[in-house]
Amino acid sequence: MIVLSCKDISKSYGICDILKDVTFSVNEGDKIGIIGSNGEGKSTLFKILSKEILQDNGEIFIDKNKSLGYLSQHLNLNLNNTIYEEMLTVFDDLIRLENKLSNLQIKMSEPYDENNSIYHEKIFKDYTTSQDLYENRGGYTYKGEISRIVKGLGFSEDDFEKSISKLSGGQKTRVALCKLLLLKPDILLLDEPTNHLDLDAIEWLEEYLKNYKGTVLVISHDRYFLDSVTNTTFQVINGHVNCYNASYTKYLDLKEKDYEIKLKAYNLQQSEIKRQEAIIEKFRSFNREKSIKAAESREKVLDKIELIDAPDEEKSGSKINFQTSVKSGYDVLHIEKLSKSYGDKKLFSDLSLDLKRGEKLALIGENGRGKTTLFNIIMDKVKSDTGIKVLGANVNVGYYDQEQSNLSLDKTIINEVWDDFPELTTTQIRNILASFLFTGDDVFKTIDKLSGGEKCRINLLKLMLSKSNLLLLDEPTNHLDIPSREALEEAILSYDGTLMVISHDRYFLNKVIHRILELTETGVIGYLGNYTYYAEKKKNPQRFESYNEINSTKTKTQLNEEKKKKRALDKELKIHQNKIKNIEEIISKNEEELEKLHAELCKECIYSVPSESERVNKEIKIKEKTIEDLYEEWEEFSSM
Repeated sequence: MIVLSCKDISKSYGICDILKDVTFSVNEGDKIGIIGSNGEGKSTLFKILSKEILQDNGEIFIDKNKSLGYLSQHLNLNLNNTIYEEMLTVFDDLIRLENKLSNLQIKMSEPYDENNSIYHEKIFKDYTTSQDLYENRGGYTYKGEISRIVKGLGFSEDDFEKSISKLSGGQKTRVALCKLLLLKPDILLLDEPTNHLDLDAIEWLEEYLKNYKGTVLVISHDRYFLDSVTNTTFQVINGHVNCYNASYTKYLDLKEKDYEIKLKAYNLQQSEIKRQEAIIEKFRSFNREKSIKAAESREKVLDKIELIDAPDEEKSGSKINFQTSVKSGYDVLHIEKLSKSYGDKKLFSDLSLDLKRGEKLALIGENGRGKTTLFNIIMDKVKSDTGIKVLGANVNVGYYDQEQSNLSLDKTIINEVWDDFPELTTTQIRNILASFLFTGDDVFKTIDKLSGGEKCRINLLKLMLSKSNLLLLDEPTNHLDIPSREALEEAILSYDGTLMVISHDRYFLNKVIHRILELTETGVIGYLGNYTYYAEKKKNPQRFESYNEINSTKTKTQLNEEKKKKRALDKELKIHQNKIKNIEEIISKNEEELEKLHAELCKECIYSVPSESERVNKEIKIKEKTIEDLYEEWEEFSSM
């Protein structure tokens, strides 16, 4: 059953068309991922659906029997309340019913007066009705539900009595999300709900939404989250919404095929239009009545053709390329028995780790555990309470700050970069900014006018120019859209330096990380693998025995044996990765050849000769079958 639909929705700001003739429908129970590059109009669409703003044109239908809840930027929280008091506001009706039941209980305890039996019967009946209503509305379970959701989204029992006015922006967003989930609207609109959650909270939210009985539309750049929660994908691109009945990873294949089909149809029609226009021009050149009539006849047919639009192309991500100016020593970082506390709050103790050249390591752990503090200790911005920290020879540290605190808000984009790298020429600085999608007069915008994603891109640009051989990245994918995340991943994969990253982006961790350290109150626990390995190891510690983490109690012989095993496994992995890379190169070559065949089919000397047209069509079918077989082989290797 359709619970929400849009027909020909449009929205513009001045001369900028944000949404153009958007049409789609949503069925009850759908779990829909809304994706698209930053600035494509995803949040605008949500604001229109929630009636925060009005569309310029078009119609919206929302089932009148369904409630709609939206986690907007205007959080509508009472700053004077504690977290728990704010949660209770969701259940004002139940609390009023509780008070009514308490008053009725007091009246029921009064001595029975036979002369006033009607009064007593009315009290008893009112109490029974109210009690049934209280039970049916969840009166006996709502406090437990508050505790379950608030704890699930990362707050502890001690946080319940914290004043909302004392919370950070991210914590306030989490409070608003808690309230929205407690309201349980029939249609739930979530805009980047995972941005301020740690891994445990993200996984909890995934399970909650998978089991949610209502309809969910979620804007997210978290690809792992989308794959886990959604079964439908809406791509917002160039003002349009393209609908795919698939989760994110399956959508990628469907989108590629859809694009090829649309592009082929568009190119064929354009070729036919040009051919007809050439014939019309030729007829007109004869300048005879019969030929002019023939030209006019063909023009009428041409005017009636329903034009096929060129398929929408995604915006490319920033062109990131991390390089090192000097090669560091093999031992990049040594930390031994480090500890740090703030007052009574102990972040970590007895923390030891070693980082070698070329390693790509992720640091994970609950929010507030001290991951960013550890980065600040490494950079000598914060002093540890105990322990030692030693950077290796020729180590140059580059730091990406998730808070963007190193940006000067009053500077323009061009000056922000130029002031740190004055040796660059005007041409060089403009070219570099253009590769990070800052072109024309955009470079003269002041930093305070930029979005979170734009600030991220500037910091990544500065980090790239630093040519550091040790990168410390603190939540680098936050605020980045999917194309920019993919560009960052490719840059890290080809980076020849050393990486240490704090991230909750599991898709990112799976793609670029070889080792994970989980930060706990008593130190770190190491895992030799990516996020999927870490998650499986946490659930089933006996799995992956061949990958057992190095334990300080093992003998030297055992350690050497394990190093040999690891080298053998690394060699096997490299061979496997090379096979995948080779298949990808063959696919790319075959796709180029297929594209040439399609172009050949559009030539008059081919399509006008049946035998030639048949030959090219046969070659196209053979090539398409080859590509299909190669993709199957690629999928088989990739899933191993």
